[in-house]
Amino acid sequence: MSTRELTVLGTASQTPTRLRNHNGYVLRWDDEVILFDPGEGSQRQLLHTGVTATDLTRICVTHFHGDHCLGLPGTIQRLSLDRVPHPVAVHFPAGGADYFARLRHASSFHETAELAVAPITADGQRITLGVGTLEARRLRHPIETYGYRLVEPDGCRMLPERLSAYGIGGPAVGELLRVGHLDVGGRRVTRDEVSVVRPGQRFAFVMDTGLCDGVYALAEHADLLVIESTFLESEAALAAEVGHLTAGQAARVATESGVRTLVLTHFSQRYADPRRFHDEAREHFTGELVIAADLTTVPVPPRRVASAG
Repeated sequence: MSTRELTVLGTASQTPTRLRNHNGYVLRWDDEVILFDPGEGSQRQLLHTGVTATDLTRICVTHFHGDHCLGLPGTIQRLSLDRVPHPVAVHFPAGGADYFARLRHASSFHETAELAVAPITADGQRITLGVGTLEARRLRHPIETYGYRLVEPDGCRMLPERLSAYGIGGPAVGELLRVGHLDVGGRRVTRDEVSVVRPGQRFAFVMDTGLCDGVYALAEHADLLVIESTFLESEAALAAEVGHLTAGQAARVATESGVRTLVLTHFSQRYADPRRFHDEAREHFTGELVIAADLTTVPVPPRRVASAG
């Protein structure tokens, strides 16, 4: 059975604390295992999870502030140390190519791993994966920053009662799926007559940003939204000044965008009690709410149920 889940490596913004490591998130989505924003200490945090460097298929960096990228040198070197046998794609803002080059070769090591370096050069850039489409959207932060979302294409769910009514079963069902229609008893039966749309699942990753169109584009109908909530509403003016979100803003985005599970993270070190983020967000969002903690796992919620028309 395929696995779709998020593993949180760290939840701190700017500086780590005794309880929070720098940023780091791993999305396992079937055969894709994507590491997002590996901050300092991410390699060590991976040791406490069921994820290994060999599992990784892709690395996505939103921007080149230290808490989102200082784990790159160790992670990249670990790929070579473990002799990862497959290419690992790396995406990051193209304007930060010099930063990436310096982080990649921050110290001497024997590079054996194959990195497929593919910078993000434009808002809305899409990358075709075996499991769907990875899309990058420009965010509002003092330096070039992109968020990411993974969108699975819609499929279809066959309806056994309708198949039975037309006398379709066994290998004929597979043929109907592949071809789109089947001639049965002198009548052509189309796939649409015996199935309903199975909505594809969506994951969104939104880090350092103020409110902007890109935030909403990424969050739209996300089954699982991971979003920064660096500040509480009491510091809303500061959040706007430095290009960050409050817990309340993130929760309102989730509600307005039809998000199912909301994961808040990237907390300022000024707040010791994470319940304050929960309480503030709950005022605006009634769905599944997770206040991220280091080394926790959050499953992607089950598929939305499509009803037969």
